Amino acid sequence: MMNGFGMGFGWIWPVLLLAGVAALVWGLSRAGTGGGRHGPSGHERAREILQERFARGELTEQEYRERVRVLDEH
Repeated sequence: MMNGFGMGFGWIWPVLLLAGVAALVWGLSRAGTGGGRHGPSGHERAREILQERFARGELTEQEYRERVRVLDEH
């Protein structure tokens, strides 16, 4: 006679094995790409955004220079 863990929970081991394999594949893929960190740092990206806005004419030269100065201070 089973103690309640035989037939009723027999499906859980394949599910756990599949989840473990999926987690391993996901972890290895993230490790291979540098942990998902791509692109410039926050400071570099902020400067790029200012350059893009200046190029589109959203900022005057004075506004651009002032914001770059403030960005460099922090």
